[in-house]
Amino acid sequence: MNENKSVRYHRLKRRSAVASVAITAVLLAVVLATGFSSVIADVARRLAHSPDSPSSAVAIGIYVAILALLQETLTFPLSWYQGLALERRYGLSLERFGGWLRDHLKAVGLGFILSVAAAEGVYLTLRLAPTWWWLFSAIAFVLATAGLATIAPVVLLPMFYRFTPLERESLRNRLVSLSSRAGVPVLGVYEWALGEKSRRANAALVGTGATRRILVSDTLLAEYSDDEIEVILAHEIGHHVHHDILVGFAAESVLLVVAFYAAAVALHAWGPRLGLERAADVAGLPLLLLVGGAVSVLATPFVNALSRWNERRADRYALTLTGHAGPFISAMRRLGNQNLAEEQPSRISLWLFHSHPPIEQRIEAARAFL
Repeated sequence: MNENKSVRYHRLKRRSAVASVAITAVLLAVVLATGFSSVIADVARRLAHSPDSPSSAVAIGIYVAILALLQETLTFPLSWYQGLALERRYGLSLERFGGWLRDHLKAVGLGFILSVAAAEGVYLTLRLAPTWWWLFSAIAFVLATAGLATIAPVVLLPMFYRFTPLERESLRNRLVSLSSRAGVPVLGVYEWALGEKSRRANAALVGTGATRRILVSDTLLAEYSDDEIEVILAHEIGHHVHHDILVGFAAESVLLVVAFYAAAVALHAWGPRLGLERAADVAGLPLLLLVGGAVSVLATPFVNALSRWNERRADRYALTLTGHAGPFISAMRRLGNQNLAEEQPSRISLWLFHSHPPIEQRIEAARAFL
Protein backbone atom coordinates (compact mmCIF):
# COMPACT_ATOMS: atom_id res chain seq x y z
CA MET A 1 0.00 0.00 0.00
CA ASN A 2 2.81 2.42 0.94
CA GLU A 3 4.71 1.62 -2.25
CA ASN A 4 1.66 2.39 -4.39
CA LYS A 5 1.10 5.57 -2.43
CA SER A 6 4.70 6.68 -2.94
CA VAL A 7 4.55 5.86 -6.65
CA ARG A 8 1.43 8.01 -7.08
CA TYR A 9 2.90 10.82 -5.03
CA HIS A 10 6.12 10.98 -7.02
CA ARG A 11 4.32 10.70 -10.34
CA LEU A 12 2.17 13.71 -9.49
CA LYS A 13 5.18 15.57 -8.10
CA ARG A 14 7.12 15.01 -11.30
CA ARG A 15 4.23 16.05 -13.52
CA SER A 16 3.75 19.33 -11.67
CA ALA A 17 7.49 20.05 -11.74
CA VAL A 18 7.72 19.38 -15.48
CA ALA A 19 4.60 21.46 -16.09
CA SER A 20 6.08 24.40 -14.16
CA VAL A 21 9.31 24.28 -16.18
CA ALA A 22 7.35 23.94 -19.44
CA ILE A 23 5.14 26.92 -18.62
CA THR A 24 8.17 29.06 -17.87
CA ALA A 25 9.90 27.97 -21.08
CA VAL A 26 6.79 28.69 -23.16
CA LEU A 27 6.43 32.11 -21.53
CA LEU A 28 10.03 33.01 -22.39
CA ALA A 29 9.69 31.70 -25.94
CA VAL A 30 6.43 33.57 -26.53
CA VAL A 31 7.67 36.94 -25.26
CA LEU A 32 10.69 36.55 -27.54
CA ALA A 33 8.90 35.32 -30.65
CA THR A 34 6.12 37.91 -30.50
CA GLY A 35 8.38 40.87 -29.75
CA PHE A 36 6.65 41.38 -26.41
CA SER A 37 10.04 41.28 -24.70
CA SER A 38 11.00 44.46 -26.54
CA VAL A 39 7.72 46.04 -25.46
CA ILE A 40 8.49 45.19 -21.81
CA ALA A 41 12.00 46.59 -22.23
CA ASP A 42 10.64 49.84 -23.70
CA VAL A 43 8.20 50.19 -20.82
CA ALA A 44 11.03 49.54 -18.34
CA ARG A 45 13.22 52.18 -19.98
CA ARG A 46 10.45 54.76 -19.95
CA LEU A 47 9.68 54.07 -16.29
CA ALA A 48 13.40 54.34 -15.55
CA HIS A 49 13.57 57.63 -17.49
CA SER A 50 16.29 56.18 -19.72
CA PRO A 51 14.60 55.70 -23.13
CA ASP A 52 17.91 55.84 -25.03
CA SER A 53 19.82 53.38 -22.84
CA PRO A 54 19.63 49.69 -23.85
CA SER A 55 20.16 48.47 -20.31
CA SER A 56 20.32 51.01 -17.51
CA ALA A 57 20.45 49.51 -14.01
CA VAL A 58 16.97 50.74 -13.10
CA ALA A 59 15.48 49.57 -16.41
CA ILE A 60 16.97 46.12 -15.90
CA GLY A 61 15.43 45.91 -12.44
CA ILE A 62 12.01 46.93 -13.77
CA TYR A 63 12.24 44.50 -16.68
CA VAL A 64 13.13 41.61 -14.35
CA ALA A 65 10.25 42.59 -12.05
CA ILE A 66 7.72 42.53 -14.91
CA LEU A 67 9.01 39.22 -16.28
CA ALA A 68 9.10 37.68 -12.80
CA LEU A 69 5.53 38.84 -12.13
CA LEU A 70 4.32 37.19 -15.35
CA GLN A 71 6.12 33.96 -14.50
CA GLU A 72 4.87 33.89 -10.90
CA THR A 73 1.29 34.56 -12.01
CA LEU A 74 1.35 31.63 -14.41
CA THR A 75 3.12 29.15 -12.15
CA PHE A 76 1.64 30.06 -8.75
CA PRO A 77 -1.17 27.46 -8.98
CA LEU A 78 1.40 24.74 -9.63
CA SER A 79 3.61 26.04 -6.81
CA TRP A 80 0.65 25.79 -4.43
CA TYR A 81 -0.29 22.34 -5.71
CA GLN A 82 3.24 20.96 -5.53
CA GLY A 83 4.36 22.71 -2.37
CA LEU A 84 1.22 22.45 -0.23
CA ALA A 85 -1.80 20.65 -1.64
CA LEU A 86 0.07 17.52 -2.73
CA GLU A 87 2.14 17.43 0.45
CA ARG A 88 -0.96 17.66 2.63
CA ARG A 89 -2.86 15.09 0.57
CA TYR A 90 -0.12 12.53 1.19
CA GLY A 91 0.37 13.41 4.84
CA LEU A 92 3.80 15.01 4.50
CA SER A 93 2.97 18.63 5.35
CA LEU A 94 1.50 20.15 8.50
CA GLU A 95 1.35 23.68 7.10
CA ARG A 96 -1.75 25.74 6.52
CA PHE A 97 -2.11 27.97 3.49
CA GLY A 98 -1.12 31.11 5.38
CA GLY A 99 2.15 29.64 6.63
CA TRP A 100 2.99 28.16 3.27
CA LEU A 101 2.21 31.46 1.54
CA ARG A 102 4.52 33.39 3.88
CA ASP A 103 7.39 31.04 3.10
CA HIS A 104 6.58 31.10 -0.60
CA LEU A 105 6.58 34.90 -0.68
CA LYS A 106 9.89 34.98 1.20
CA ALA A 107 11.36 32.56 -1.35
CA VAL A 108 9.97 34.61 -4.25
CA GLY A 109 11.32 37.82 -2.73
CA LEU A 110 14.75 36.31 -2.17
CA GLY A 111 14.72 34.87 -5.67
CA PHE A 112 13.78 38.25 -7.11
CA ILE A 113 16.64 40.02 -5.32
CA LEU A 114 19.12 37.42 -6.57
CA SER A 115 17.64 37.55 -10.08
CA VAL A 116 17.97 41.33 -10.29
CA ALA A 117 21.55 41.16 -8.99
CA ALA A 118 22.36 38.44 -11.53
CA ALA A 119 20.80 40.34 -14.43
CA GLU A 120 22.59 43.55 -13.45
CA GLY A 121 25.90 41.70 -13.36
CA VAL A 122 25.36 40.01 -16.73
CA TYR A 123 24.42 43.22 -18.52
CA LEU A 124 27.26 45.10 -16.87
CA THR A 125 29.72 42.59 -18.35
CA LEU A 126 27.91 42.79 -21.70
CA ARG A 127 28.52 46.55 -21.76
CA LEU A 128 32.10 46.47 -20.49
CA ALA A 129 33.39 43.30 -22.18
CA PRO A 130 31.15 42.49 -25.17
CA THR A 131 33.49 39.74 -26.42
CA TRP A 132 34.26 37.92 -23.17
CA TRP A 133 31.16 38.83 -21.18
CA TRP A 134 30.08 35.20 -20.92
CA LEU A 135 33.32 34.18 -19.18
CA PHE A 136 33.32 37.11 -16.75
CA SER A 137 29.65 36.49 -15.97
CA ALA A 138 30.30 32.81 -15.31
CA ILE A 139 33.16 33.67 -12.96
CA ALA A 140 30.95 36.15 -11.09
CA PHE A 141 28.20 33.53 -10.75
CA VAL A 142 30.70 30.97 -9.43
CA LEU A 143 31.94 33.41 -6.78
CA ALA A 144 28.39 34.37 -5.83
CA THR A 145 27.41 30.70 -5.50
CA ALA A 146 30.36 30.07 -3.19
CA GLY A 147 29.39 33.06 -1.08
CA LEU A 148 25.78 31.98 -0.79
CA ALA A 149 26.82 28.45 0.22
CA THR A 150 28.91 29.94 3.02
CA ILE A 151 26.24 32.23 4.46
CA ALA A 152 23.24 29.94 3.88
CA PRO A 153 23.34 28.23 7.32
CA VAL A 154 23.44 31.52 9.23
CA VAL A 155 21.44 33.84 6.96
CA LEU A 156 19.18 31.99 4.52
CA LEU A 157 18.01 28.84 6.32
CA PRO A 158 16.87 30.75 9.47
CA MET A 159 14.51 32.71 7.22
CA PHE A 160 12.43 29.55 6.84
CA TYR A 161 13.16 27.36 9.87
CA ARG A 162 13.89 27.75 13.55
CA PHE A 163 17.18 26.38 14.92
CA THR A 164 18.19 25.95 18.55
CA PRO A 165 21.29 24.36 20.11
CA LEU A 166 20.73 20.63 20.67
CA GLU A 167 19.98 20.06 24.34
CA ARG A 168 20.55 16.28 24.41
CA GLU A 169 24.09 16.47 25.73
CA SER A 170 24.98 12.81 25.24
CA LEU A 171 23.89 12.85 21.60
CA ARG A 172 25.52 16.25 20.99
CA ASN A 173 28.85 15.03 22.38
CA ARG A 174 28.54 11.85 20.36
CA LEU A 175 28.02 13.73 17.09
CA VAL A 176 30.80 16.23 17.80
CA SER A 177 33.12 13.33 18.62
CA LEU A 178 32.09 11.60 15.40
CA SER A 179 32.88 14.69 13.30
CA SER A 180 36.22 15.17 15.07
CA ARG A 181 37.13 11.54 14.48
CA ALA A 182 36.42 12.06 10.80
CA GLY A 183 38.53 15.21 10.67
CA VAL A 184 35.54 17.48 9.94
CA PRO A 185 35.23 19.97 12.83
CA VAL A 186 31.87 21.66 13.31
CA LEU A 187 30.79 24.92 14.91
CA GLY A 188 27.91 23.30 16.77
CA VAL A 189 24.95 20.91 16.74
CA TYR A 190 21.47 22.35 16.30
CA GLU A 191 17.94 21.06 16.54
CA TRP A 192 16.06 21.84 13.33
CA ALA A 193 12.38 22.59 13.95
CA LEU A 194 11.24 20.77 10.82
CA GLY A 195 8.27 19.24 12.65
CA GLU A 196 6.55 22.62 12.81
CA LYS A 197 5.91 22.33 9.08
CA SER A 198 6.46 18.75 7.98
CA ARG A 199 6.24 15.11 9.01
CA ARG A 200 9.51 14.39 7.22
CA ALA A 201 12.73 13.57 9.06
CA ASN A 202 16.15 14.78 8.01
CA ALA A 203 19.65 15.69 9.10
CA ALA A 204 22.42 17.66 7.45
CA LEU A 205 25.94 18.94 7.79
CA VAL A 206 25.79 22.40 6.25
CA GLY A 207 28.14 25.29 5.63
CA THR A 208 31.90 25.50 5.27
CA GLY A 209 34.66 26.49 7.64
CA ALA A 210 33.37 28.76 10.38
CA THR A 211 29.73 28.23 9.36
CA ARG A 212 29.81 24.40 9.26
CA ARG A 213 27.24 22.96 11.64
CA ILE A 214 25.21 19.80 12.24
CA LEU A 215 21.43 20.05 11.87
CA VAL A 216 19.17 17.32 13.25
CA SER A 217 15.43 17.63 12.73
CA ASP A 218 13.14 17.39 15.73
CA THR A 219 11.24 14.65 13.89
CA LEU A 220 14.46 12.61 13.72
CA LEU A 221 15.21 13.22 17.38
CA ALA A 222 11.72 12.14 18.41
CA GLU A 223 11.58 8.80 16.63
CA TYR A 224 15.10 7.50 15.89
CA SER A 225 17.71 5.92 18.13
CA ASP A 226 21.06 7.55 18.79
CA ASP A 227 22.78 4.84 16.73
CA GLU A 228 20.48 5.59 13.80
CA ILE A 229 21.07 9.33 14.07
CA GLU A 230 24.81 8.80 14.33
CA VAL A 231 25.02 6.69 11.17
CA ILE A 232 22.82 9.17 9.29
CA LEU A 233 25.18 12.00 10.28
CA ALA A 234 28.18 9.85 9.41
CA HIS A 235 26.78 9.69 5.88
CA GLU A 236 26.60 13.49 5.76
CA ILE A 237 30.12 13.74 7.13
CA GLY A 238 31.24 11.38 4.37
CA HIS A 239 30.29 13.98 1.77
CA HIS A 240 32.64 16.48 3.41
CA VAL A 241 35.45 13.96 3.86
CA HIS A 242 35.26 13.04 0.17
CA HIS A 243 34.96 16.71 -0.84
CA ASP A 244 31.68 15.97 -2.63
CA ILE A 245 30.51 19.53 -2.06
CA LEU A 246 33.67 20.87 -3.69
CA VAL A 247 33.38 18.41 -6.59
CA GLY A 248 29.74 19.35 -7.08
CA PHE A 249 30.68 23.01 -6.98
CA ALA A 250 33.35 22.41 -9.62
CA ALA A 251 30.86 20.57 -11.83
CA GLU A 252 28.34 23.38 -11.39
CA SER A 253 31.04 25.91 -12.29
CA VAL A 254 31.80 24.07 -15.53
CA LEU A 255 28.10 24.00 -16.35
CA LEU A 256 27.87 27.74 -15.74
CA VAL A 257 30.71 28.40 -18.16
CA VAL A 258 29.10 26.14 -20.79
CA ALA A 259 25.68 27.73 -20.27
CA PHE A 260 27.00 31.28 -20.59
CA TYR A 261 29.05 30.41 -23.66
CA ALA A 262 26.00 28.79 -25.28
CA ALA A 263 23.98 31.90 -24.40
CA ALA A 264 26.62 34.12 -26.01
CA VAL A 265 26.53 32.04 -29.20
CA ALA A 266 22.72 32.15 -29.27
CA LEU A 267 22.65 35.89 -28.63
CA HIS A 268 25.07 36.51 -31.50
CA ALA A 269 23.15 34.22 -33.88
CA TRP A 270 19.58 35.06 -32.95
CA GLY A 271 19.71 38.53 -31.45
CA PRO A 272 19.34 40.45 -34.75
CA ARG A 273 16.54 38.11 -35.90
CA LEU A 274 14.67 38.84 -32.68
CA GLY A 275 14.94 42.59 -33.21
CA LEU A 276 17.72 43.21 -30.69
CA GLU A 277 19.74 46.14 -31.94
CA ARG A 278 22.45 45.56 -29.34
CA ALA A 279 23.61 42.50 -27.42
CA ALA A 280 23.31 44.53 -24.22
CA ASP A 281 19.57 45.11 -24.77
CA VAL A 282 17.75 43.66 -21.75
CA ALA A 283 15.00 42.47 -24.12
CA GLY A 284 17.34 39.56 -24.91
CA LEU A 285 17.21 38.24 -21.34
CA PRO A 286 14.58 35.55 -22.11
CA LEU A 287 16.90 34.12 -24.77
CA LEU A 288 19.74 33.88 -22.25
CA LEU A 289 17.43 32.19 -19.75
CA LEU A 290 16.11 29.70 -22.33
CA VAL A 291 19.57 28.66 -23.47
CA GLY A 292 20.92 28.45 -19.93
CA GLY A 293 17.91 26.41 -18.87
CA ALA A 294 18.33 24.06 -21.82
CA VAL A 295 21.95 23.39 -20.84
CA SER A 296 20.85 22.68 -17.28
CA VAL A 297 18.14 20.24 -18.39
CA LEU A 298 20.52 18.41 -20.74
CA ALA A 299 23.08 18.07 -17.96
CA THR A 300 20.57 16.77 -15.40
CA PRO A 301 21.12 13.02 -16.03
CA PHE A 302 24.88 13.41 -15.65
CA VAL A 303 24.57 15.58 -12.54
CA ASN A 304 22.17 13.08 -10.97
CA ALA A 305 24.44 10.15 -11.85
CA LEU A 306 27.39 11.87 -10.15
CA SER A 307 25.24 12.61 -7.12
CA ARG A 308 24.06 8.99 -6.82
CA TRP A 309 27.66 7.78 -7.01
CA ASN A 310 28.59 10.20 -4.23
CA GLU A 311 25.65 9.03 -2.13
CA ARG A 312 26.69 5.37 -2.43
CA ARG A 313 30.25 6.26 -1.41
CA ALA A 314 28.97 8.29 1.57
CA ASP A 315 26.88 5.27 2.63
CA ARG A 316 29.97 3.05 2.60
CA TYR A 317 31.92 5.65 4.55
CA ALA A 318 29.18 5.88 7.21
CA LEU A 319 29.12 2.11 7.63
CA THR A 320 32.91 1.94 7.87
CA LEU A 321 33.17 4.84 10.33
CA THR A 322 30.42 3.67 12.69
CA GLY A 323 30.04 -0.05 12.03
CA HIS A 324 26.28 0.48 12.43
CA ALA A 325 24.99 -1.57 9.51
CA GLY A 326 21.88 -2.64 11.42
CA PRO A 327 20.92 0.89 12.51
CA PHE A 328 21.67 2.12 8.99
CA ILE A 329 19.24 -0.39 7.48
CA SER A 330 16.51 0.39 10.01
CA ALA A 331 17.04 4.15 9.56
CA MET A 332 16.84 3.90 5.76
CA ARG A 333 13.69 1.81 5.98
CA ARG A 334 12.04 4.24 8.38
CA LEU A 335 13.18 7.33 6.47
CA GLY A 336 11.86 5.81 3.25
CA ASN A 337 8.45 5.23 4.82
CA GLN A 338 8.31 8.54 6.67
CA ASN A 339 9.47 10.66 3.72
CA LEU A 340 7.47 8.61 1.21
CA ALA A 341 10.51 7.69 -0.86
CA GLU A 342 9.97 6.02 -4.22
CA GLU A 343 11.33 2.51 -3.73
CA GLN A 344 11.64 1.34 -7.33
CA PRO A 345 11.63 4.27 -9.78
CA SER A 346 11.82 3.57 -13.49
CA ARG A 347 15.18 3.98 -15.19
CA ILE A 348 14.05 7.22 -16.87
CA SER A 349 12.77 8.65 -13.59
CA LEU A 350 15.98 7.65 -11.87
CA TRP A 351 18.15 9.46 -14.41
CA LEU A 352 16.02 12.58 -14.68
CA PHE A 353 14.72 13.11 -11.15
CA HIS A 354 16.69 11.16 -8.55
CA SER A 355 19.87 12.50 -6.98
CA HIS A 356 19.90 9.56 -4.51
CA PRO A 357 19.89 5.81 -5.18
CA PRO A 358 16.61 4.02 -4.43
CA ILE A 359 16.21 3.06 -0.76
CA GLU A 360 16.17 -0.66 -1.55
CA GLN A 361 19.52 -0.46 -3.32
CA ARG A 362 21.04 1.35 -0.35
CA ILE A 363 19.67 -1.25 2.05
CA GLU A 364 20.97 -4.13 -0.06
CA ALA A 365 24.43 -2.55 -0.12
CA ALA A 366 24.33 -2.24 3.69
CA ARG A 367 23.31 -5.89 4.01
CA ALA A 368 26.30 -6.85 1.88
CA PHE A 369 28.47 -4.82 4.26
CA LEU A 370 27.43 -6.97 7.25
